[in-house]
Amino acid sequence: MSQDLVDACVPLAPGQPTHAVRHSRAKVVAATQASHDGLFSPEVAGISVAERLAVALLACRLSQVPALAQHYRGMLQAEGGDAPAWVAAIDGAHGQAGVPPRLATMLGFTAKLIERPIEGDRAAVQALVQAGLTPPAIVALAQLIAFLSYQVRLVVGLQAMVAAEATVGATSNPGAPASTPAPENARQLAPSPLRINGFTDETLPWVPWLPTVELDAATPQQLAALDEMSPTARDQPYFLLLAHQPEILLHRSVAFNAIMFAPAGLSRAERELGATVESRLNGCVYCTSVHAQRFAQLAKRNDVIAQLFHDPAEAGTNARERAVVAFSAVLAQRPHQLGSADVQALSAAGLAPLEVLDLVHAVALFAWANRLMLNLGETVLPWAESSA
Repeated sequence: MSQDLVDACVPLAPGQPTHAVRHSRAKVVAATQASHDGLFSPEVAGISVAERLAVALLACRLSQVPALAQHYRGMLQAEGGDAPAWVAAIDGAHGQAGVPPRLATMLGFTAKLIERPIEGDRAAVQALVQAGLTPPAIVALAQLIAFLSYQVRLVVGLQAMVAAEATVGATSNPGAPASTPAPENARQLAPSPLRINGFTDETLPWVPWLPTVELDAATPQQLAALDEMSPTARDQPYFLLLAHQPEILLHRSVAFNAIMFAPAGLSRAERELGATVESRLNGCVYCTSVHAQRFAQLAKRNDVIAQLFHDPAEAGTNARERAVVAFSAVLAQRPHQLGSADVQALSAAGLAPLEVLDLVHAVALFAWANRLMLNLGETVLPWAESSA
């Protein structure tokens, strides 16, 4: 594409403060666009470009992000054939009427992942198999819907940052501290493991509902994508499943590492906190456990994690943490409602523009991750094992 899609949909242009902030994270910008281009490549087998565009249109309509919906609507209409009728069906009836049964099954899966990812189950995956999708095609479909969840939150987060540009101090706070620690009397290490309201900080196994890539039969591209993710990805069923689509996994891995480990900006602990808020609200026990652990390792405390497990609306040991949690919750659950006031609240709590962007990235990234974890497999819970 000649223009970056996210920039076009916000819209952003050179000279705007938010454009400069966004493009200072160049690896994320590039990986986001590359993910989009890879997910709509004709080379992805088993699910047509038109079917993928129909999924994207429905996802963005349900997410209430008109600029993205219009983009995918135009691309789908340009496909010709039955595509204009699919547009009319999706625009008129949430995509369930007026489309072929195979596409209707994919659109039903899309609606669940976008609106109720916690309801993902093996039966929904099996319905896709019965509709004729192979495991690599199902992985491509799930990656597409999950990516769109990320893309939606990135666009609305940047739109909120643009709306806040006119507010004094909203984009002119370069001297804000990278991280404000909790006061000494609030730093506490709660007894571990935490087990509160069905969430935990324990290490949990995850079991896929589809066959994974066998390492001894993996292609060089699949191995390279796994290694880009992490040194342990070859041992994890989750990544071995995603390796069915190595190019998509590769771009996602680049985005993940650039978002969670980029230097400067928001502290790594606060990025983990944003990821944990998103995961807690989506009901992804696995992702919540992993990133609760990482927050505790980085911050040397887990008091805010215990609060988050109890009640996200009350979590935060100081004003800055409460602002981070509140912003993350709106972006996670009601992205279409995010606005300048949410960004201003972060600025008032001491976050500089790059820190705000890093938080948007972290929350959006786990809108992507949660939907894969919840809808391609299941977490094995320790309390379920002990009661068996």
